[in-house]
Amino acid sequence: MTLLHDPRTRHRRLGVAAVAAGLLAALLTAGPAAATPDPGDGPAAREKVSRSDAAELKAAMASGEIPGQDEIVHSDNVQHLTNIPKDALPGINSDLAFQGKYAFAGNYDGFRILDISNPKAPRTVSQVLCPGSQNDISVSGDLLFLSTDSSRSDNSCNSTTQPATEKSSWEGMKVFDITDKANPKYVAAVETACGSHTHSLVPERRNVYIYVSSYSPSATFPDCRPPHDGISVIKVPRRAPEKAAVVNFPVLFPGEGPDGGGNPGSPTNPGVSKTTGCHDITVLPSKDLAAGACMGDGILFSIKDPEHPKVIDQVEDNVNFAFWHSATFNQRADKVVFTDELGGGGAATCNAAIGPNRGADGIYDIVGKGDRRKLVFRSYYKIPRHQADTENCVAHNGSLIPVKGKDLMVQAWYQGGVSVWDFTDSLHPKEIAYFERGPLSTDTLQVGGSWSAYYYNGYIYSNDIAKGFDVLRLRDRRTDPAERVHLRELNVQTQPDYFD
Repeated sequence: MTLLHDPRTRHRRLGVAAVAAGLLAALLTAGPAAATPDPGDGPAAREKVSRSDAAELKAAMASGEIPGQDEIVHSDNVQHLTNIPKDALPGINSDLAFQGKYAFAGNYDGFRILDISNPKAPRTVSQVLCPGSQNDISVSGDLLFLSTDSSRSDNSCNSTTQPATEKSSWEGMKVFDITDKANPKYVAAVETACGSHTHSLVPERRNVYIYVSSYSPSATFPDCRPPHDGISVIKVPRRAPEKAAVVNFPVLFPGEGPDGGGNPGSPTNPGVSKTTGCHDITVLPSKDLAAGACMGDGILFSIKDPEHPKVIDQVEDNVNFAFWHSATFNQRADKVVFTDELGGGGAATCNAAIGPNRGADGIYDIVGKGDRRKLVFRSYYKIPRHQADTENCVAHNGSLIPVKGKDLMVQAWYQGGVSVWDFTDSLHPKEIAYFERGPLSTDTLQVGGSWSAYYYNGYIYSNDIAKGFDVLRLRDRRTDPAERVHLRELNVQTQPDYFD
């Protein structure tokens, strides 16, 4: 480990032509397209668009339909307070966590701790070099947790990439002691089957349980062979984190055959990801509930016994969802918002050709009681602004904005920017605020934009893949009551009871 110290809503009517070859061309077919994994260890591939599409984009910029390259635009109720560019960690920025006056920002090369006591001028406290995508991040008390979902030579922060076909390769969870925010200490590592793409905490007084989400097994991977139809559960004793260990691997998709009982994907369901694990899980400890976004399936499960989660309901959308990516409960726990990461986050899907129902959010009501509860689909939500064909854009990570009696959410859409929307009426969701930048490029699709956008103690914080850490202020009578809610800690995938 190396410690690196530091002193207007627009409805665009662009004519969308067919995009370039490869993944982007597949996205414009009649059926839903297959998703790809999130970006890997290396730099994201850049796809040239056709000359006609590039010319059309430049014309749209000139007319004001699309913001200029890197131009910042936003609704009148949003103020952009500041941007903190990437510094010692040049990799892809990923997820965020919060504790007190600190924000913790993941990056494929490690993580950064920022002092946000003055949101207009965040200050870097420390940067830790510890490569291993995605470096999904969370905190609990004096502990910080980091996911590694790329095959590494060992579990150290000095590791190098190594093929997953080699038995000695390592992937899993890393644990740091952050008692001293300026000097985090690496204290434990736990290897997990197929690594850790993301993770979710179920914190208790003496222990922290970690639900590890991972997927894409292969018969050629010694430590990640099919069937991989569950999640790893790690138990971390707070007073002895070095004793962290896997205590269970609950099967969430039981079934016959080599791949378990999840969505079979193509060719049975063309363009839909086969379920070989989960991408992300959100837990709601106050209600003993969790919601899993598991590639081809969405699930609702009970976590009354955190070591033995129990599936309550399982749903699929084989028409408009390609890759179930993440989940968010509303405060009353009678709704779940699932996101579809069409194209794996690396494609242009916020355009007229893809339409409003793919690469979007799916709003599900939870009906019934106890273990008889069911997920019932109500509607889709997608940002109402078309993006350029050089902009990767799709539903991504977001959080609730805590207002009693309302279901409000802020959400990242990669180069679609940050959207604030209201789903109080499950059938008629609507956007109420937005922030975005113009495309990174006018002739090449480059991966960028907001990976995570979360509301924390009166402000919106966004971790932009390419541009760094943004702070936004939202001023709106519908959201202003949220400023009275202050948390001591926030890991969005461990959803708090904001009003307890």
